[in-house]
Amino acid sequence: MGGLWKQCLRIVLVLFGISTIAFFLIHLSGDPVLLMLPPEATQEEIDAFRHQMGFDRPLSEQYVNFLVQAVQGDFGKSLKFHQPSLDVVLERIPATLELTLFATLLSIVIAIPLGIYSAVNRNSLSENLVTVAVFLGQSMPIFWTGIMLMLLFGVKLHWLPVSGRGTFAHLIMPAFTLAVWVAPTTLRIVRSSMLEVLQQDYIRTARSKGLAEKVVIYKHALKNAAIPIITVIGFQIGKLLGGAVVTETVFAWPGVGQLVVKAIYTADYPLVQACVVILALIVATMNFSVDSMYRYLNPKIKSG
Repeated sequence: MGGLWKQCLRIVLVLFGISTIAFFLIHLSGDPVLLMLPPEATQEEIDAFRHQMGFDRPLSEQYVNFLVQAVQGDFGKSLKFHQPSLDVVLERIPATLELTLFATLLSIVIAIPLGIYSAVNRNSLSENLVTVAVFLGQSMPIFWTGIMLMLLFGVKLHWLPVSGRGTFAHLIMPAFTLAVWVAPTTLRIVRSSMLEVLQQDYIRTARSKGLAEKVVIYKHALKNAAIPIITVIGFQIGKLLGGAVVTETVFAWPGVGQLVVKAIYTADYPLVQACVVILALIVATMNFSVDSMYRYLNPKIKSG
């Protein structure tokens, strides 16, 4: 129970730090009022809006009010949508989670079998081809991959829709774009972890007992190599959320990533703050889930 409270406290501290950074960065970027209002706004309109938003108060007072309201789930009204910012973000969360989770699953399906194959067939021609594929995957910018997929499968072959959300077909290209972006890192960790485990004495003992190679690889080796693999997968979800900002914009996927880009362009700062805090909450929760998986795989690991 003590470990659970420590994890909850860490999540709270992370959210506090992220929200504080977001608040002060907004004010360091310039006068928020001048950024939010059109250039033709009169001085009276500027003064009235500054008073309405509370920007005429001392910065310390604005910060305290922001924290008090944020704890209550109130980030202010979106200037574009004219409704509570948190409600706007929560409407987009399902789309982002759908894309991120499917991309994670797809990257696992790609990375784990190839990583195991690469470790078992070390220094072979096929292993070298896998290594080349890893370098290619890591070197391609995510927006370039997305555009190339759109041109090939959407524009030329007409197999998949190029934008929007609605059917499973809409999900394939943006999810694959994200998966190709993160799978190489997972593949490298799988390969290195499996190479280390396959050299252990208990693997040689299992083989000497006449166990089938598949049993040795998947039941004994993979289970003991799972902790670093789960670690990188957990951190990759946070990376996927960052990549979703670009991917959702390229494919016009109506998630939080696309929303935060539009909010930044339109200087909708209440909405920006809500997006940042919610995304930080998701990442912190995923890290907590990874720690819980540690204790499941190896009860000797203590949360402290």
